[in-house]
Amino acid sequence: EVQLVESGGGLVQPGGSLNLSCLVSGFIFSTAWMSWVRRIPGKGLEWISGIDAGGDNTIYADSVKGRATVSRDNTKNMLYLHLSSLKSEDTALYYCVKDRPRWPDSPEVVAGWLEEVKNWGQGTQVTVSS
Repeated sequence: EVQLVESGGGLVQPGGSLNLSCLVSGFIFSTAWMSWVRRIPGKGLEWISGIDAGGDNTIYADSVKGRATVSRDNTKNMLYLHLSSLKSEDTALYYCVKDRPRWPDSPEVVAGWLEEVKNWGQGTQVTVSS
């Protein structure tokens, strides 16, 4: 059974930063691309970042590029996301997800991929507010 357990969210002031974590089980973590996805109130799901199985290649959505760093520790089955220069628009429920959209720059491809994601954790809430 695939399990994804996100943690690290909280209330953060604008301009601040935080570190999110995700503990993964139920599949061979070290062979899988992983992504971070967020659900923004009133706007739906947004893919924001991906990292390849070895941790050598990372990709980011424009909305977080330059402010986000995704990483992983395959010895611990852990996925991480560091987000800095936080804005109110970053307020969302953050999920880690197995795999990634094939063409992250295509909204249609990303939307189709999100519809096919089968395994979701409970997410971790990030609220950016003063």
